[in-house]
Amino acid sequence: MTLLIYPLAALAEIAGCFAFWAWLKLDRSPLWLAPGLVALALFAWLLTLVPSDAAGRAYAAYGGVYIAASLAWLWLIEGQRPDRFDLTGAAICLIGAAVILLPQRG
Repeated sequence: MTLLIYPLAALAEIAGCFAFWAWLKLDRSPLWLAPGLVALALFAWLLTLVPSDAAGRAYAAYGGVYIAASLAWLWLIEGQRPDRFDLTGAAICLIGAAVILLPQRG
């Protein structure tokens, strides 16, 4: 379930933040804020569904997924292909997320 929740949360967070970016940086209408706020609320709700004994641990592991999803957004939505440094950094972060998320804690 976590492997589904994290990518959905990342998509919601990035979409919500991008709505604010579009309004402030790309001169879009303030109406962009309404779906942005809904997306950010969805993001927060989704993270509460992650089975974890501590919110901070769930958020820390999510960070690696967020970084990888942000680079996918960069490529698919913004049309800028990530370079080898972007991909290497994302791989390191995903490994770190796995180290946080996967151990069975007692």
